[in-house]
Amino acid sequence: MAYFLGVDTGGTYTDAVIVDEGATRVIGSAKSLTTRGDLSLGVGRAVDAALSEAGVEPAEVSLVSLSTTLATNALVEGQGGRVALIFIGFDAGDLERGGLSEALGGDPVVLLAGGHEHSGAETAPLDIAALEAEVARLAPEVMGFAVAARFATRNPSHEVTAREVIRRVSGRPVTCSHELSAGLNGPKRALTAVLNARLIGMIDRLVRACEAHLETRGITAPLMVVRGDGALISAAMVRERPIETILSGPAASIVGARWLTGESDALVSDIGGTTTDVALLKDGLPEIDPEGARVGGFRTMVEAVAMRTTGLGGDSEVHLQQSGLEGGLRLGPRRLIPVSLLAVDHAEMVHAALDRALSTEVAGEFDGRFVVPMAGQTGGLNAREAALLARITEAMPFSRPITSRLEVAAMERLVARGLVMVSGVTPSDASHVLGRLEAWDRTAAEKALRLLGRRRTGRGERFSNDPAQLAQMIVDQLTQQTVDCLLEAAFAEDPAFAGESAEGLARHLLTQRGVAGHRGVVQATLRLGVPVIGLGASAPSYYGAVGDRLEARMILPKHAGVANAIGAVVGQVRQRVTGLVSSPGEGRFVAHLPSGNTMFAHRDEALAALEAALSDEVRDRAERAGAADVQLTATRDIREAEIEGRMMFIEATVTVTAAGRPRVAHG
Repeated sequence: MAYFLGVDTGGTYTDAVIVDEGATRVIGSAKSLTTRGDLSLGVGRAVDAALSEAGVEPAEVSLVSLSTTLATNALVEGQGGRVALIFIGFDAGDLERGGLSEALGGDPVVLLAGGHEHSGAETAPLDIAALEAEVARLAPEVMGFAVAARFATRNPSHEVTAREVIRRVSGRPVTCSHELSAGLNGPKRALTAVLNARLIGMIDRLVRACEAHLETRGITAPLMVVRGDGALISAAMVRERPIETILSGPAASIVGARWLTGESDALVSDIGGTTTDVALLKDGLPEIDPEGARVGGFRTMVEAVAMRTTGLGGDSEVHLQQSGLEGGLRLGPRRLIPVSLLAVDHAEMVHAALDRALSTEVAGEFDGRFVVPMAGQTGGLNAREAALLARITEAMPFSRPITSRLEVAAMERLVARGLVMVSGVTPSDASHVLGRLEAWDRTAAEKALRLLGRRRTGRGERFSNDPAQLAQMIVDQLTQQTVDCLLEAAFAEDPAFAGESAEGLARHLLTQRGVAGHRGVVQATLRLGVPVIGLGASAPSYYGAVGDRLEARMILPKHAGVANAIGAVVGQVRQRVTGLVSSPGEGRFVAHLPSGNTMFAHRDEALAALEAALSDEVRDRAERAGAADVQLTATRDIREAEIEGRMMFIEATVTVTAAGRPRVAHG
């Protein structure tokens, strides 16, 4: 008998499941800590444990599918490698549109002459000499390049030429914006290309880690990866388009939630180590966001499920708000390594540092915090950052490598680049103190919370003298922020509140009083009208209180902790391409074909030629993505206007979709 293997790599855990080939039942499942230094270790341990529990031989695995939240987490936390943007035909003002400047975060930009007009005609020749010089200068400092040219979706020739030059001169990975979206918004396409280029190294490491372990175990089945819309794509294709894996894990979780529960209408809330992802399941299907995936404050042009992703998870950073008299708590958006987890592998160092800090009554700024070096591309670091990174040779207390206040900011930049991770107090530590979790070092968690509680409020009083009391405050704050996440998603998906700010409605005083069941001169009650499916390993620890607050039926299915891995192996391969027919004048119709623009004398000839070309392209893409038995569907959106009693053609959009089951190994 053949079996499917699903793997999900998250910020904290890597999950694996074995499903029968009919995708009707889970045969075995396992979890292992994600090992960021060497992802193959975490992947290997989860896969081996799942195979062992299922009693399945590696040769019996006919399909392997991978989902991940690593790309989503990186964007939420503002992390990723340094890249350069080649911006063709645009000016400096375009950098301020669509959040592009913010997304670049100081990474280099090269403004070049070139680009095309709306019709696809060349505006100016591409300055190849300047491109060669700039690529040679920047190549040692960056891990990859993003290329965006004006109206490249109408004529991609300048992006294609730039890609060839960059590969020849630097050998670095290149992302072209026209390959990621057919949209006309140039700065937004550029932003999507920049984020894609930034993620290439991370996703490539994950795919290589998975492939390496499969080869070691003798598993020769095809490796697929879940896209952000829930469809599957081959590992080879995702290496070029890693941006398509943003919301991969959440998309897989929705598919898994439907498979596990059979519910057709529900809010699906998946809590991981870094994020909480909420989406609406309606009539058994997730909604697709028509404006493109929004993650970490960036609106991309990547097709994905309509998902609200918030930097709130079991490993979220705990912030003490010391302004005001009472003080308070806030969680996220950055993920930390829980102190209780760091102590598992570095017990002597962690406990020595915690005991040393507890031996004095003076609370230090960095007490209970640690830094851990991570592998990554170091080009573009300034002298202070490079010197600081050189001193972080192993896991150590946060303050040890810092020699001045200026290096605190340098440390933050190293964290943003993913070259260093911080360890500190998280809800996972709080759960260990409260006895809800027992996987790691509870004593280390108690010491770290005792240190955190010694911080002072605006009144000059300690936040807490009791680690258990502070732990409960942290868990209560996680409950409150989860309630806010669910309310935001509910308001956003309810047509009655279209056009209103979902965030504003969720935090409105009347909403909060309604959730609390206020009874006074005014009585207010507010509850969710659909059940909530809670997913994630920590969902059983936290979501009971969330359901009580919202008076919602809370569904915590068996295997909820590995729902993403389940969703990874029950989806389809799907590819879609879109093309345009425009009309520069009466009796002239331009089909914007993948091979270049072609003029026709008749509208229907242009439409037929475009549909045929797109069908060939999308079939090829689907087959390269790993699909078998590909089926095509085509739609035409023709826009016309009546002028002086005559219908005049404006333009037409042709979309062709290819879908099929993933190709599996036989024999």
